[in-house]
Amino acid sequence: MEQAQSLGFKSVVIVGAGPSGLLLALCLADLDPRPDITILDAAESLNTAPRATNYGTPAIQLFRKVGILPEIRRDGYVPNNVCWRKLDGTRLAGIDWTVNHQEGLAGDFITVYAVGEMCGLLERELKSRASISIRGGSKVTAIKSGLASEDDHAVVEVEENGQTKEYSADYIVGTDGGNSTVRRLVFGSRKFPGFSWEEQIVATNCLSKIEIDLDQFDWEDSNFIIHPEHFFMAARIAPHSDPKKNVWRVSYGELPGLSNEELMQRQEMKFEKILPGNPKPDQYRVLNKSPYRVHQRCVDSMRVNRVLLAADAAHLCNPFGGMGLTGGIADIAGLVQCLEGMYKGDTDDSIFTTWSDVQRQKYHDIINPISSGNIRRLFDQDLEKVMETDEFLKMLKRAESDPELAQQIHKSGNNLNYDYSQHFRKQQNGTSAS
Repeated sequence: MEQAQSLGFKSVVIVGAGPSGLLLALCLADLDPRPDITILDAAESLNTAPRATNYGTPAIQLFRKVGILPEIRRDGYVPNNVCWRKLDGTRLAGIDWTVNHQEGLAGDFITVYAVGEMCGLLERELKSRASISIRGGSKVTAIKSGLASEDDHAVVEVEENGQTKEYSADYIVGTDGGNSTVRRLVFGSRKFPGFSWEEQIVATNCLSKIEIDLDQFDWEDSNFIIHPEHFFMAARIAPHSDPKKNVWRVSYGELPGLSNEELMQRQEMKFEKILPGNPKPDQYRVLNKSPYRVHQRCVDSMRVNRVLLAADAAHLCNPFGGMGLTGGIADIAGLVQCLEGMYKGDTDDSIFTTWSDVQRQKYHDIINPISSGNIRRLFDQDLEKVMETDEFLKMLKRAESDPELAQQIHKSGNNLNYDYSQHFRKQQNGTSAS
């Protein structure tokens, strides 16, 4: 009883069953005694549309903490390299990732694992470890309590099976994606500072036949193609060891102003134009495809009293370079540390304001400028002078013969990490309060 009274919170409602929300739930499920965790999602089932696949350093570290890294490395794969090319295939510069692969499970190197499979893994772990299930078909319609400073708990109103229900908790965490309902209920439908790119993106997962196998063209595991109109990324998303799963993610830029129907009609033409060998439709099979707009946006605050926003619900960036997925999981890693500290009595909930300030700063100082540079690099420069004017590509070229510089690039993912324990209450002897 005394232990229960010392807990900083007893219950959390997580809105959104993407990788960030499920990871948060799995981390909290390891607390002892376990808090009451409710996961709500408007969809009836998990989203399987083509989405991000590459997890950087902060994500790998959290996977290791929660005990799922071995399965991810077993069923996913570790890319060997990444490069930038011209449309004709000419290689400009790249990164060799293999220098760190000998570290095995102890290594924080990039790992590829489809988000849909990740969500399935996390859902299974939640059920087996904590008997926690996702409440699908639960559409949040209102935040009844938790936004005002005097509120001592939070309440969301939800539509389920045609009925209205309420869920109450100490805190609500919105991880419900780029179209976040929680964000709109907190800030209004139009207040999401930033901008949308004019360029549209179409993401596809393609199963190649031998005639289109990108390996025969000496392409690397991830390839970024620079061109003012036909820029794209082609990245392997299945292990080398499984020749029956020669699956590539091809995400390409499209003209602004086209409808989704027009974008889909142009897909075969685009593939023939941009992919090596100019493949015809009978030389590959598109497993799924999804057009979408891309944005660079961040909320004014990720914490409004007892309502917290994380990952895509809080900030968005374009997909080139994987900053969105890894940046969102970095939010969760920081939030988990804050919640654990609060649960143990090492801090109070003012730590959430610190978390909001730091994670927003990480977005503005790292995620936004790097991801914006990544997409602009693909379409907004002179192809004939790119190796003279692009500082990033020039750095990669130097790193190809400079192991120390290459190591610095490999470790740059750690810049998204932050140790929140430095803000926890300390006893006079310098140890954390217990």
